[in-house]
Amino acid sequence: MTQRILVIDDETQITRVLRAALSAQRYDVRTANDPHEALRVFEEWEPDLVVTDLMMPEISGVDLCRAIRKKSKTPILVLSVRDQERVKVEALDAGADDYVTKPFSIQELLARVRAHLRRAPERVMDTAIDAGDFHIDPAAHTVTVVGRAVHLTPREFDLLLLLAQNPGKVLTHRVLLTAIWGAQSAQQPEYLRVFVGQLRKKLQGETHREYIQTEPWVGYRFLPDGSPE
Repeated sequence: MTQRILVIDDETQITRVLRAALSAQRYDVRTANDPHEALRVFEEWEPDLVVTDLMMPEISGVDLCRAIRKKSKTPILVLSVRDQERVKVEALDAGADDYVTKPFSIQELLARVRAHLRRAPERVMDTAIDAGDFHIDPAAHTVTVVGRAVHLTPREFDLLLLLAQNPGKVLTHRVLLTAIWGAQSAQQPEYLRVFVGQLRKKLQGETHREYIQTEPWVGYRFLPDGSPE
């Protein structure tokens, strides 16, 4: 089956360009120029991937991510201008899986699209992990830390699962980026830093324990029992 992509941007020129580029790769593409229309198309059409701008009138891209995430685990790729770090983080926390910074090359966007569509049907192992303060259930897509339920976005969950499968081991930036976001992200450790920062905050809660330890210039290590802050 042809994979479906919903492109959302209030600038018709951008949706026109993206539609042409994605259609040329034989994706089935629909576009929407406002979030209300986008949600209607999403519910009726059930796309395999959503590509959305963040800065839109009435409903922001962040709110759109939240609305989609309430009803679906469909991958969401957001488009963000370079100086929107705070908004970018909000979008990731609201359920976005990835972001591409404007201005971007069509080839970079296509690489990200391919990576997410390859991973969309996958669900890695369904054996639950009980380690230290953690219970992680891949089949149910749930995480508890010291009995406290933690809500994670799909990519945050994938990142935690990969770390938890290798407790105490240092996983390099390249390994983590390639496994979760694809080879095109392997040279972007600052990109991983944003996701790890968000994940740390959610896992820590009121425990004041550090579960993901930074190995400077190398990568990250998962400590299921945590270490004092």
